Amino acid sequence: MMRRLFFVLILLGTLGKLDAQEMNFQVKVNTLKLQTVDPKVFETLEVSLREFLNDQQWGNQVFEQEERINCNVILTVQEELSPTSFKADLAIQSSRPVFGTDYQTPLINHIDKDVVFEYEQFQPLQFSRNRYNDNLSHVLAFYVHIIMGMDYDSFSPLGGERYFRLAQEIINVVPQSATSVFPGWRSVESDQNRYWLIENLLNPRVRPFRQAMYDYHRQGLDLMGSNPDGGRALVTSAIESISTVNQAYRNAMIIQMFNDTKALEIIEIFKRGTLEEQNKVIRIMRVMDPSNAPQYAGIK
Repeated sequence: MMRRLFFVLILLGTLGKLDAQEMNFQVKVNTLKLQTVDPKVFETLEVSLREFLNDQQWGNQVFEQEERINCNVILTVQEELSPTSFKADLAIQSSRPVFGTDYQTPLINHIDKDVVFEYEQFQPLQFSRNRYNDNLSHVLAFYVHIIMGMDYDSFSPLGGERYFRLAQEIINVVPQSATSVFPGWRSVESDQNRYWLIENLLNPRVRPFRQAMYDYHRQGLDLMGSNPDGGRALVTSAIESISTVNQAYRNAMIIQMFNDTKALEIIEIFKRGTLEEQNKVIRIMRVMDPSNAPQYAGIK
């Protein structure tokens, strides 16, 4: 069943009574280099993360169980900074179904390597839109809104705008005192962090990318089950639009995220393409994703 994008107003009065959670997160916490902290602390954290992500309502739409957004989060603790302070990598993946098939297409495949957080066993994870409580909750809430925005963009032109605006608000409430301790929130730290991710998604230069995400998924992939040639032609057109964004906004983080997420899928799609489509896509992807240029030869 395709995700419903809009609901009649009469349903709004019943939201509180319905199962409205939007996310279906699989959560894993890995600890590679623990020296002093009891591993059971992180077993508790894993349960808390799963409940935090899955059991609250992040938006204002009603989702059936089968409509929830499928996501994976892997938090890999890389360093103990103190008995209650840690540095970790956060891997985030999300996908959505392709209409008429059993295939799940990836929407996000990203690793945030700047996650520093404080945690004591049984510490509650809490999120407030207007207040910064703790860094781990805030980072996770930020990515939940990015995931929802990307998902909605894939079903409706620029449909994720509201969620990207909310992600921007999450950044805005991080106090200056926190940014000096917890990286990833400031423009000056890197050009590949949370600040730049949401900057890209809300930048007018990137709007054609967001339109292309709709064209790629809703117009292209969702058609391929019934019309492979027509759907593939629309995916080709979407990739061409994304390449224009790459030309207009060099080194944009969102383009690299697209490459990381979609490279293998694009190769598989165009193995069945025409020679003209194959040559065009190979040429575009080698320019957009030069570090992985050789793998696109696999299209032929």
